[in-house]
Amino acid sequence: MKELFRLLGFAKRYSPMLALSVFLMIIAGAMNGALPLLLKPVIDQVLNPHAVDAKTELGRIPFTTQIVYLDQVIPFPLHNVWSLVAVAILMVFLIKGITDYCGNYLISFVGFSAVTDLRQHTFEKVVREEHEFFQQHSTGMLMSSIMSDIDKIQLAVSQMLADWIRQSFTALAMLCVLFSRDLRLALVAITVLPFVLLPTARLGRRIRKTTRSAQDNAAELNQILQEAFSGHAVVKGFGAEEYESERFRQAAYRFKRNNLRYIAQQALPSPIIEFFGALTIVALLTYARTQIKSTHMTTGDFTTFIAALLLLYEPVKRLTGITNIFQQAIGAAQRVFEYADREQGISEVKGAKRLKGLKKSIEFEEVWFRYPNTDAYSLQGVSLSVRRGEVVALVGSSGAGKTTLANLVPRFYDVEKGSVRLDGIDVREASLGSLRKLCALVGQETFLFDDTVANNIRYGRPGASEADLRDAARNALADEFIEALPQGYDTRVGERGTMLSGGQRQRLSIARALLKNAPILILDEATSQLDTESELLVQRALANLMTNRTVMVIAHRLSTIRRADRIVVLDGGKIVETGTHEELLARSGVYERLYRLQYVDLEQ
Repeated sequence: MKELFRLLGFAKRYSPMLALSVFLMIIAGAMNGALPLLLKPVIDQVLNPHAVDAKTELGRIPFTTQIVYLDQVIPFPLHNVWSLVAVAILMVFLIKGITDYCGNYLISFVGFSAVTDLRQHTFEKVVREEHEFFQQHSTGMLMSSIMSDIDKIQLAVSQMLADWIRQSFTALAMLCVLFSRDLRLALVAITVLPFVLLPTARLGRRIRKTTRSAQDNAAELNQILQEAFSGHAVVKGFGAEEYESERFRQAAYRFKRNNLRYIAQQALPSPIIEFFGALTIVALLTYARTQIKSTHMTTGDFTTFIAALLLLYEPVKRLTGITNIFQQAIGAAQRVFEYADREQGISEVKGAKRLKGLKKSIEFEEVWFRYPNTDAYSLQGVSLSVRRGEVVALVGSSGAGKTTLANLVPRFYDVEKGSVRLDGIDVREASLGSLRKLCALVGQETFLFDDTVANNIRYGRPGASEADLRDAARNALADEFIEALPQGYDTRVGERGTMLSGGQRQRLSIARALLKNAPILILDEATSQLDTESELLVQRALANLMTNRTVMVIAHRLSTIRRADRIVVLDGGKIVETGTHEELLARSGVYERLYRLQYVDLEQ
């Protein structure tokens, strides 16, 4: 029940509407209970040819019927029992309809609002997670939890919660009618309830397990869809359509199997309830025959009792079905709360310092780092100082630690030993917002959103003026091709920028970094995937971007970093050489070997 109470906790801010809806549902339940009571006067008086005047018979009519005796209120007279009962039936259904409608709307409003808050809370928690989290959780799994799992929760705490409250009060009203008519009959009638509720409770636990499996299957389907659609070029290039179809077919089969298992488990209580209900009614009819013959019970009394009993079984059946849906929602909630409760790996310390700029340098002091679930260190005792305004290139073979070192500056990861400092302040003591505001990144895999060109450039600075936007685009050498697009700056670029070429996407990312105007710039293989012409344009745009900034350049193409103020060579997670391009070539070390492998061997 912990998950259920946590879900209801999101409804606290809507408690007045929740209380009002419960009150209305109580009235609706009471009106349901009044319906079988009205059967007694209908059977014993209205359908009796010897029925007497209403006022004479009023003393023998149940209180529920008396309260709707409106002879003094309604301008026309009520001359007989039928007029009285007819008005009572109309009033009961009118009140029931109004309270049911209003109560259902209010509880649904509370449910939808609470679940929307939960979805927003979960998204905000996930979107603030760091690189490590997204490496460990697939996109399909996260999307499935935030959308599909929360949809199941939404069904339970909006529509099903309203139905649960309605059916609960209806069942309570029917029980009151049963015990008020005949105590012994009522006790006999409810003896079957344990035989119904115990199997249902056991089935509920199975349903929760089945639901979790089905949710895992749904996440798997989402992941296959996301990969197949995002990587459609690779799928077509390798002729893997049949392979992907088979993957999807197998995952869909597993999803179907678990859903059918859920349907079988969820539907089982209904025939159980109906069978035991039939046994009870047969026993009651046998008992009632003798009671009516001996005049200890009227036909109207027994009809009222049987009607209430039949009307009781319906909410009991509904409640068992609703309980199963709640079990499904609890299974979904467990996964959602796993994300909501997860402690962030990168978090701010209390009283974190707000950075206002870079005045002196970035310092790496004896930095040791290894990725989670690995034994080998990616960085081993690295010490490096990058002065303000300096362009430092990081080079080395794959896995040397170049990108890892650069990613420590905006604190995408925390060091295991040592520290990274900006102007003497440890980045772990700085607020994440102010730290990352100082950094701009341009990577080899440019990510653009399915939005307009203007909004993609403004992403790091949403309030930028039109003049600043166009100035950033001109300095990134992107203004000319943007103006040639169908709607210019208002052209949508497609998912991940598929409407643009690689060079155009890269120049938009440079414009985005220019507009952000951060003092620290990290370039990670920014030209590695471009053709020669595009690379030249991007290099010119990067030259504009690097002006008056502290820059860390990561590059495999050594031609792109010849003009760096300093080149730092990493090998096996350690700094093995530093110097200018000419100095490092003259040393005949690691850099000279990398340079020779790239250029000298190619010339031969």
